[in-house]
Amino acid sequence: MSEANLTLNQFLQQIPKIELHCHLLGTVRKETMKELARKNGARTTDAEINAFYVRGEKPVGVLHVFRELENQILQDPDDLRRITYEYLEDASRQQVRHAEFFWNPTGTLAATDLSYSELQNAILLGMNEAETDFGITSLLIPSIDREASASAGLEMVALMCAHRHPAVVGIGMDYNEVNNPPEKFSDAYALAKKVSLKTTAHAGEFGTSWKNVETAMDVLGVDRLDHAYSVLDNPALVSRCIDQGILITVVPTNSYYLRTLSADLWAQEHPIRQMARAGLKIHPNTDDPSFHLVDPIKCQRMMIEAFGYGIDDLKNFMLNGLEGSWLDHTTKSNLIKQWSEEFDEQRQKYL
Repeated sequence: MSEANLTLNQFLQQIPKIELHCHLLGTVRKETMKELARKNGARTTDAEINAFYVRGEKPVGVLHVFRELENQILQDPDDLRRITYEYLEDASRQQVRHAEFFWNPTGTLAATDLSYSELQNAILLGMNEAETDFGITSLLIPSIDREASASAGLEMVALMCAHRHPAVVGIGMDYNEVNNPPEKFSDAYALAKKVSLKTTAHAGEFGTSWKNVETAMDVLGVDRLDHAYSVLDNPALVSRCIDQGILITVVPTNSYYLRTLSADLWAQEHPIRQMARAGLKIHPNTDDPSFHLVDPIKCQRMMIEAFGYGIDDLKNFMLNGLEGSWLDHTTKSNLIKQWSEEFDEQRQKYL
């Protein structure tokens, strides 16, 4: 290899990236969480916060961390502005040029005296500041807490309608999928579709049935899917997804499979290994980078080193992400051309 050639890490650093599946509360820097807890007089200690950032051999989900943030730590709109700005700063350093990220308003609204408009405006301010300072564009996706009531989900969409903003482009649905099937929130999704909001949903994430994926498509009418690993259990549904060209955002560091598969079999048996090979349109994402101890570069390395995909597959994933993003058609078309040229240029320098 000549000195002019790039190492894998250098190549991954240089190529343009898009993030479509990242939770705002999963991006909080450790020192930021400590500072916010102290500022707001939260019960959460530094020792407890340190423990949030340790990922053991059998990692647990991050829902406990999110609940602590919602119920105890986040008390000021500027807290969300800061978290947003810092997430986009960190992402931009790894050549993430555009991010579409989730925010769950329900818990914070229930635990504080803050209004939806205050919270949304604070996040939008952080997004605008990050675009000015780092050149990264972003869109916000308020996400239904599926552990809350169906009426809470409908209320969230109604609040979005009342405070409509072009950068708040659609809705998602996340948190614990077990015993909280997609159809629970069919009314909320119907309202979102009625007012032309884009839609996605976590489905098939926790080893739950492929029926949740099917329901998200048929009942909720989603524009894209998050996780959807159990789709592989139904070949007919796989064919439908391929025919529709629906994008599935996947997460290499998904906690469920790290907990349930042995270390020596994890990479071989993880559904991600088979999804693109089956013809599904996938795009890898960080999900909760601060607590999964991952970043966009490591995420892409895992696609190669853990799941056996090649460098050229990364280009396909990048294009999948752009095509499945909620950017406008003209912007997408321009970025597809520009990023393809950039990728190919860096590809020529790698090995």
